[in-house]
Amino acid sequence: MNAEKKSKSYFQFFAGIVVGVLVLAVIGIYSSDREIKSKQLSYPIENNEIVHKILLPKIPGTMEFAGEKVPLQNFEVKERVQREFLVNAFWYSATILGMERANRWFPVIEPILKKYGVPEDFKYVPVIESNLYNTTSYAGAVGFWQFTKDVAKKYGLEIDDQVDERYNVEKSTEAACKYLLHADSIFHSWTLAAASFNMGVNGLEKQIERQEEHNYYNLLLSDQTSRYVPRLLAVKEIFTHPHTYGFYLTKDELYPPLRTYAIKIKSAIDDWTGFALSHGVNYKILKYYNPWLRDTSLANKKRITYEIMLPLKGSIKIIGNDQKSDSLSGF
Repeated sequence: MNAEKKSKSYFQFFAGIVVGVLVLAVIGIYSSDREIKSKQLSYPIENNEIVHKILLPKIPGTMEFAGEKVPLQNFEVKERVQREFLVNAFWYSATILGMERANRWFPVIEPILKKYGVPEDFKYVPVIESNLYNTTSYAGAVGFWQFTKDVAKKYGLEIDDQVDERYNVEKSTEAACKYLLHADSIFHSWTLAAASFNMGVNGLEKQIERQEEHNYYNLLLSDQTSRYVPRLLAVKEIFTHPHTYGFYLTKDELYPPLRTYAIKIKSAIDDWTGFALSHGVNYKILKYYNPWLRDTSLANKKRITYEIMLPLKGSIKIIGNDQKSDSLSGF
């Protein structure tokens, strides 16, 4: 009987060891699996819950706009800049759209800035003004550069019921260059010229005189204008180094430049629909490539020469009324 108990005791002992080993093995596999999953997710796991870690966007130690240094050693300036980095780095949808559109429109804007001797950094102005989209603000500012009617006319843009060149990217960029050159001739500072694009030359001149201060970063301005240049700085940095801020867009995800050719007209056009169809496109495509045409016809009483942009053959496909590719268009 004692031998039987002894044998049973040995059995229980070894069984306990086996069970213990199995438990430890399972725990080890579970822990290892959790560690692997944690690494794959790039998130730490605490108390069986995934923790989403949010970090402040990195601000460079030194920054400049149009060759003019930013005094980041000034805590108030640094905080203003940091605010715009936060807004634009985490406002994913708008920033991604801006990056996609920039691939299409920067190649149009950059040569014009260079032609007029305006620093390339100003290509980010239409990004923060309209996100490179022909929009209209509640105040009536229009186009990529958000010109009001009076300012647009002052710098040579045509605006009437049938034509509004604020919607013409090339023409409005030229007007912006003229404005900025005028502002720089007054302020002798590209940073102040940029600020004046937001609040106007006269408004900025008054503040400079009132505060006896000629440095943008030392001026007390409206919230919108005090944020204006920091926002330009943030967008410039994020667009230049997208991976640093978590944006990984592939080349095929960016909007391709439009492939176009121009037709010059000097006469009246009675019907833009007929004009479009005669050139192998529809009315919608004609207006997409020429958003500055604001009516269904063009009187052109002064016989001005206009350039109508059309897509190169093969650059787009048009769907016919039968929902199949329309060979009539030739695209």
